[in-house]
Amino acid sequence: MVDRLVPHFHNDLGVPSIKVGVKEFMCTGASPPFDHPHIFIDMTSDGEAICSYCSTRFVYDGDLDAPCSPAECELRDVA
Repeated sequence: MVDRLVPHFHNDLGVPSIKVGVKEFMCTGASPPFDHPHIFIDMTSDGEAICSYCSTRFVYDGDLDAPCSPAECELRDVA
């Protein structure tokens, strides 16, 4: 599936914002089975986006060594 090539992030930690190293990704809200519909987010030119389901704020940081910070917010097993 194509969506496996797109990074997926969740906010199980409940942090107000997540730094991401990409500008196109999916937000799942939480880990399954408590996730919301997985939505594709295309970061705006100002480097910020807010998920319309869970209100998590995503901030672009091209200098990250990991896909996101906190690193625990990366969903690694996408069904």
